[in-house]
Amino acid sequence: MIIESDLITACIKRERKAEFEMYRLTYGYLMGICYRYVNSREEAQELLNIGFLKILGNLEKYRLEVPFKSWIRKVMINCIIDEYRKEKRNSEHIEYVEEYYESGSFSDVNNALQKMNVEQIHALIVKLPPVSQKVFNLFAIDGYSHKEIAGMLNIAEGTSKWHLNFARNKLKEMISHIVSPIRVVA
Repeated sequence: MIIESDLITACIKRERKAEFEMYRLTYGYLMGICYRYVNSREEAQELLNIGFLKILGNLEKYRLEVPFKSWIRKVMINCIIDEYRKEKRNSEHIEYVEEYYESGSFSDVNNALQKMNVEQIHALIVKLPPVSQKVFNLFAIDGYSHKEIAGMLNIAEGTSKWHLNFARNKLKEMISHIVSPIRVVA
């Protein structure tokens, strides 16, 4: 994705054609980011639109020495986290994480991962509980530290580590069920 400085300047001036062109050029990249954090395409599109408005609204703060792709990624992730916080504040129910029982060896899991495509892996990630899913994405995919994640999600650093560990173990469990869905006990 190459975004010319002329296009950025035109967007700062609120030229509608330039804004549409920016949206068209960044849609796929931003949608990929959003889709990692929510369970449906509709939710991802809603987040993308909210985030894109923030990108347009803050373009005058963009510095040319920073890669544009990195800058819009950071704005979009911050927007996703802000929306999560709003949702968390408005939510009045508690979700209990089911207890995880570790089963034997996961050597088959590594072989299964080689045979899985991105969509299959994403389908497993979105089955994780919401907080564990967000922590996993922020840590494993987006490269944030536990300290940064804790600050973003307003949780303790240890809680971030717990959610990452839970997500990894849950993913291993789900993959092992795909590899060998029926286990026969002799």
